[in-house]
Formats: sequence, structure tokens, C-alpha cells
Amino acid sequence: MRIGIDATALPQEPVGGGIYIINLLRALGERDTKHELVVFLQKSARKYLGTPENTNLHEVLLPDKSPTRRLIWEQMALPNLVKRHKIDLLHSLHYTRPFFLPCASVVTFHDLTFYLFPELHRRSKRLFFPFAIQMSARKADALIAVSESTRQDSIRLLKVPAEKIFAVQLGVDEGFHPIKDDALREEILDHYQLPDKFILYVGLVEPRKNLPLLIQSFRDLVDAGLSHQLVIVGRMGWMYQEVFKQIEALRLKDRIKFTGYVPRQYLPIVYNLAELFVYPTLYEGFGLPVLEAMACGTPVVTSNISSLPEIVGDAGILVTPGDEDALAQAMIGVLNDRELQRTLAEKGRIRSKNFSWKRTAKETLQVYQHVLEM
Repeated sequence: MRIGIDATALPQEPVGGGIYIINLLRALGERDTKHELVVFLQKSARKYLGTPENTNLHEVLLPDKSPTRRLIWEQMALPNLVKRHKIDLLHSLHYTRPFFLPCASVVTFHDLTFYLFPELHRRSKRLFFPFAIQMSARKADALIAVSESTRQDSIRLLKVPAEKIFAVQLGVDEGFHPIKDDALREEILDHYQLPDKFILYVGLVEPRKNLPLLIQSFRDLVDAGLSHQLVIVGRMGWMYQEVFKQIEALRLKDRIKFTGYVPRQYLPIVYNLAELFVYPTLYEGFGLPVLEAMACGTPVVTSNISSLPEIVGDAGILVTPGDEDALAQAMIGVLNDRELQRTLAEKGRIRSKNFSWKRTAKETLQVYQHVLEM
């Protein structure tokens, strides 16, 4: 059978869903499968894949498009492309699929924030994605959710039949592990002008990630005499200006460092340099930065919400996402307890081994097979 994979949603600076696309394609390319895989990909994104040679994975490179034009192309041109390449099943990797398709289909859902927190998205997305996601849920032959939490949200909010949606968890890149190379650590420390002692956050800079709570709790730590700085890694998202206004109001400009987007090859070293990773998000479909921090042996404090308990287990400290005092106390508790740091680091490394992209690819292929045998 010929499996088409729509990877055209892969952005220039991949995070979250983009990391899923890259690593799923790499892992699928390494597997020995009887199916032929045809990947539809924008030309600028080709550099991220590095899929093995002589595999059954073939690429169809397409002109680059803006996100809006890509969605129009998906509806208007992709069905003809699928027909031309004689695709038996199309896997759409980022929420949406063409309304009309000449083949079976699978769609991946990363989260349900468009339903749970619509106010935290741009108006254009609030108008388009709930409709498009509902259509995908109805018309796809099967759905993939990136966690059991997202699967349950889809069943509850979209009324998806339980037997139609499969939880296929994400993995962690092999490059995320403890790094003891002093020269390499010093190089990244200097390159990004990082402080000697810092708490780390990795993710989009926007209110949905609950950064206002993290910043307020960090103010509490500074008032209590903490000498650490807060390092925020990630590109600017929607309404990021509100975050900067809060930092200015709390007089924290000299204690918070923004690095912007850090390429994947350097990110494991940044995790390794941090004494604590904090991720106080309001909701996550999966929570990949938490898993990456665990794999690097960085102690984790995160929210006791959505998918995060199933990812973290007992390998991190879980707090209520709206509780400023609980978050501050959790951070202080870890930073002041060396034994707790060692325990969390070891538990995190061990638990992260349960998540691999090879398993993600294997379980994804099982969903394909299920649909093809229907």
C-alpha cells in the first residue's frame, strides 16, 4: 500500500508539533515496513529530516507557503496530489485534512486548546480550527492523539467514538541526555550569555504557557533571597508583550534572561546547565520540554494538569497551575535540597527511557494497518 504523509505544516523553527513531524518521519524511515511512504513536504523544511537513504520513504517537495496559503492549498490542491500519487491512506500530521479525499485518512490531534482556551488564540485561529478539527474528527477513518489525556479530551469534547482514536505518545531525541563535556558546556554558556545558576523554562513566550504565574512566583523567590536567575528559551508567541510588561512592573529585567529560539543541537546542553526546569503550563497535549528535561537529568517542576502526570509520574514535582505559593515553594524546595535534586534527576532519566520515537513510529504504523484492514 502507498501511505501519504502530509508534513507541510513543518515550520521554519520547529517546536512541539514540528518536532513530532521531524522525528516521526525519521523513525518511519528507519523501519522496515511493507508499505511505501510518500511524504509531502515544503522545500525549506527538507533540511530538518535527514531520513536514511535507500528506505521506502519518498519525498514530494513543494513550494513554500505561508500558514494561511498552506491551509488553502490543503483543501484545494492536496486531494489531486493524493490522487496523482495513488495514495491509499493519507496521514495528516497537524489537526486538519482536506474535506474531500479519494482515500482513507488518519489525522493527528496535538491538543484541544482551541476548545478549552479559545481566548488564548488569535481570532483567526478561533474561527477556523474548531470547525476544521471537528470536520477532521468526523471524516477521518482514525485519529491519533499524542497522549491519553488528549485522547480523552477528544472523546469528551468532540464526541469521538473511543474505538476511533488511538493514544500514541511522543518520544525524546537521543541527543537529550546528561552532558559532562566541560568545554561544550562552557561554549554554550558563553554563546547565550547564560548565568552560572539559573532556573529554566523552554517553550513559547505567551500567556497560555502560564508564564505570568512563573514570573510572579520567581519574584517571590527573589524576595526570599534567591540568587538564581530565570532563563526563558523560546520564540515569541501571541500576546508576548504582556509578559514583558509584567517583568517591567515587577522590576525583574536584570534577573530574567531571554535567549529566543535555541536550535535543537544546542538545547540539550542548555537543559544540562540548568539547576531546575519549571513548566507551569495551563494545559498540554503532551509536554515535550518536560520529557526532554527529564532525559537530561534536570529536576522538573510542572503542572498537575492534562497530560503531564502521565508523562512525569513520580519523577517530578507536580503543582496546581494557578497556585503561585505552591509553585514558589516547589522551586525553593528543590533548589535547597541536593538529595531531592539527585533523586529527581535519576528518576527523570529512568522514566524518559519509556518514551522513544521508535515506539511512536511502530504504534503509528499499527494505526495505518488498522485502517487499511477496515
